[in-house]
Amino acid sequence: MTGFVSFVGSGPGDPELLTLKALDRLKHADAVLYDDLSAGPILSHARPGADLVSVGKRAGRPSPKQHHVSRLLVDYAQGGGRIVRLKSGDGGLFGRLEEELVALHEAGIPYEIVPGVASPLAAAAAAGIPLTRRLTARRVQFVTGHDVDGRLPEDLNLDALADPLACTVVFMGKRTFAALAEALIARGLPGDTSALLAEAVGKPEQVLSRGTVSTLAARLAADPGPLPALIFYGSLAEIGGEGA
Repeated sequence: MTGFVSFVGSGPGDPELLTLKALDRLKHADAVLYDDLSAGPILSHARPGADLVSVGKRAGRPSPKQHHVSRLLVDYAQGGGRIVRLKSGDGGLFGRLEEELVALHEAGIPYEIVPGVASPLAAAAAAGIPLTRRLTARRVQFVTGHDVDGRLPEDLNLDALADPLACTVVFMGKRTFAALAEALIARGLPGDTSALLAEAVGKPEQVLSRGTVSTLAARLAADPGPLPALIFYGSLAEIGGEGA
């Protein structure tokens, strides 16, 4: 019999941020195909005896190709049982969710999507700041800083991203932020616009660093470091302790 797949958002890495539905699906799964950032303590909630299969992708490291991940997911589901595809954060935000949904749809395999705590929400909470601010940040925008070739995407709406009154969150942008910052400043974004680097959100090694667009760009150009991160810039509140 064909199995059933649950796409489960695991949040940023802190197992206490798992939803009740996510816990239920993990406890009853016959197999869990998990992202790199969903490993560790979160997997301790999986059913004893379940197959645990790493399919995570990390920039700059050997990683499985997406079509291999999709094929493996289909193969497991066609073997029957309950399959969890565990994705970091929320799978619908830069999580390659659509490609895996299409693969299951084409194979006639039923599925559900269990949302997770998105990493920008967890990072803002950890920093003690809101993402929106009355009168000064009426808009939040999420963007990827990493194209399929590892470079800054060429089709970004730079005029929108240079709006200092928006709160902008850049995913996977540590290695390209210097180029992005240069383009944004050329579009009129002040170099002293507030910025926040949130590394390893939800993990014991979490680090939150405040600065400006210019200082953060210079720092990351010199040494992006190995930790996964989000970059915030724009109308950011100054409340909350640095590194909280």
